[in-house]
Amino acid sequence: MRMMESVAELADSHDGFVLDIWGVIHDGQKPYPGVPEALAEMRARGKRIVLLSNAPRRSWTVAKALQGMGLGSELFDGIVTSGEVSWTLLRDRTHPWFAKLGNRAFHLGPERDLSVVEDLPITLVSTPAEADWLLNTGPDPDRGPKSVEPYQPLLEECARFKLPMLCVNPDRAVMVGGERLICAGAFADRYLELGGDVMEIGKPDAMVYETVLSTLAVPAARVVAIGDTPHTDLLGAKNAGIDAVWAMTGLAADSLGPDPSSALLESEAARQHVTPVAALRSLRWAA
Repeated sequence: MRMMESVAELADSHDGFVLDIWGVIHDGQKPYPGVPEALAEMRARGKRIVLLSNAPRRSWTVAKALQGMGLGSELFDGIVTSGEVSWTLLRDRTHPWFAKLGNRAFHLGPERDLSVVEDLPITLVSTPAEADWLLNTGPDPDRGPKSVEPYQPLLEECARFKLPMLCVNPDRAVMVGGERLICAGAFADRYLELGGDVMEIGKPDAMVYETVLSTLAVPAARVVAIGDTPHTDLLGAKNAGIDAVWAMTGLAADSLGPDPSSALLESEAARQHVTPVAALRSLRWAA
């Protein structure tokens, strides 16, 4: 697999860029080196950029966080999050799975994720016994983000009450400042093992790319998605029928090391059933 040193190598072949946020744009605390300059150069050359994230929060909250990192809205054309898509589905209730949900939810996750139900007729209850369904946005402060095991009794209780689980972040893990932490998708996996009914919203589901491609307004053949995670970013691009480039930052750097061989990348891509057109050292304009 070809390793690109600069995103500039994609400038002639692609006009629309779908960029993962956590793991490509920033590490959970600050932008990766060269990212602000790369985005500015891409915009100056007329490239269309949409940030696509499995963040279990509405897009406005992610935009606010990026602004705090010095990444203003002038650097991209839009943000689409799994939280925003989930909020819309909960509002409209036209999707069959969402149509059957009641209005009482038990929330598994931190309070900062509750924008996903803001301004909706949904009541958050304090125990699974009171709930119609389970809102899963990730680990909470009490049990921590290192392992699923502390959550096992709670997940078993929810399964006993046959609560459908809405998983608003299909990511299984994320890197935060160099540390690997679990995400909501890890709970979805365990809940499925318990026989639970799970709906995951976000990459790799092609549905979340509909808004992205509409916002880009670029022919699909000229669009490329850049992400660090095969299971979500690369598979999602494949499902949406667009090119994918594998970023060697975030989870890729953690699992594959700083300088993976072409053979290792090819082997791992085949194992994950994805077909990236190339790998990218990091989101920089100048190598």
